[in-house]
Amino acid sequence: MPDVPAFTPAQRAFVAAARTATLATIASDGSPRLVPICFVLDGDVVISPLDEKPKQATDPHDLARVRDVLARPDVSLLVHRWDEDWSRLGWVRLHGTARVLEPDDPEHAAAIVPLRSKYPLYASQAIDARPMIRIQLDRATSWGDLGESP
Repeated sequence: MPDVPAFTPAQRAFVAAARTATLATIASDGSPRLVPICFVLDGDVVISPLDEKPKQATDPHDLARVRDVLARPDVSLLVHRWDEDWSRLGWVRLHGTARVLEPDDPEHAAAIVPLRSKYPLYASQAIDARPMIRIQLDRATSWGDLGESP
């Protein structure tokens, strides 16, 4: 990996301020799988909890995105802003390598406070006992106005 930042300060600020992103993984049949996620950004790492929102699987390890990450860890994230004023449109697409963080991983424990700070609903959820997805970012592309929060 080259010794350059994964993304610019403007891209970083845009992503850090976002409330959600869309995670893209590759399903076992080769098709793209998209799912909206909550996340925090720490340097060039994104952490996304497998929280208690209603899901099709009760065990977070059975979620399709987890199976996808375990089989093919290359993922992308899209953070965007829509506005009727097209001069304000903007997006950042992030690429990286994902893995599952289990609750006994020190990096998992370190993500609890920032996640609960960004998303107050997590204060009443057991995200400390559920796995998370960790994405090491290696590059970003962007387009449009990144000057304000998405």
